[in-house]
Amino acid sequence: MSLTEKPATSPARDAYYKKLDERSMSALWNVLSDIITPTPRSGCQPFKWDFDEARDLLMEAGSLITAKEAERRVLILENPGLRGQSRITTSLYAGLQLVMPGEVAPAHRHSQSALRFVVDGDGAYTNVAGERTLMHEGDFVITPPWAWHDHGNESDRPMIWLDGLDIPMASFFDASFAEGYGAESQPESIPRGDSLARYGANLMPFGHEQRGLASPIFNYPYDRTRDALEHMRLRNEWDPCHGLKLRYVNPVNGEDAMPTISTAMQLLPKGLITDVYRSTDATVFSVVEGQGRTTVGDTVIDWKAKDHFVVPSWAPVVHQAQDDAILFSFSDRGVQQKLGFWRERRGS
Repeated sequence: MSLTEKPATSPARDAYYKKLDERSMSALWNVLSDIITPTPRSGCQPFKWDFDEARDLLMEAGSLITAKEAERRVLILENPGLRGQSRITTSLYAGLQLVMPGEVAPAHRHSQSALRFVVDGDGAYTNVAGERTLMHEGDFVITPPWAWHDHGNESDRPMIWLDGLDIPMASFFDASFAEGYGAESQPESIPRGDSLARYGANLMPFGHEQRGLASPIFNYPYDRTRDALEHMRLRNEWDPCHGLKLRYVNPVNGEDAMPTISTAMQLLPKGLITDVYRSTDATVFSVVEGQGRTTVGDTVIDWKAKDHFVVPSWAPVVHQAQDDAILFSFSDRGVQQKLGFWRERRGS
């Protein structure tokens, strides 16, 4: 017998298994090949969410329910292989949130970590633990676990961003907690731009003590990230699998900006066709600029700016850029690395 085979059955064995079942037990040898697999096995499927379609549906939702009534007006990006589970990958949640002009998404907090990646619109704000930041397209914003946060839109156009949370992880550990603030908004008690000034210039306040595991920077502006990628382009040192790819980090320790969600931004130059790449972290992509094609196994995904797509664990992936393209992505890579699970394979 091997890990891919199951033992033969017999009347005596079936009777024995029935006795086990009545006592809430089962035989490992009957399920071993299902729970310890030779390669990753998941219901997660490659899939793309077209932004034009998603935006129309979000705007329809905006006419049906307010941000206050909904608590968060979000359309979940639910993986077609994981329907009914509110998951985009086995371990992560994603959704597109809409805040209309003049609206406030009420203050609350929860044990789950959350990221906001701004997809469409400019000038809405998020207030995290008393510090408000204005959000612009391409900005990556962090809400640490158990931090009070509310969102508002004082601009003159709708604001849409991608939410990414570790909800499935918290649920796996039965560690979900949440509570409302009791008012629409929390006081703005910290000067705007404080966290970026303190920690975003390769400087650290003297005597700083780390609180929590998330980065003390909670808004990583897109203009800085885009500028960094353009300066990297001058070296002409392209990774064959990723083009140019930067990881968002916590300046305190150099680790991922979020403890449970790894985030990155990459530049794929026009005409690049990447080498085949596999990794165990199923990855969610948000297209910031450009258009191109990603082949995931036998599935071909054509994408354009503001579309979203997902690549399952250990699926062979190839990116092809029709013109210069910028992709934001997030996954559970950091968690897998800390636990010793993560692996990758480059090339065919």
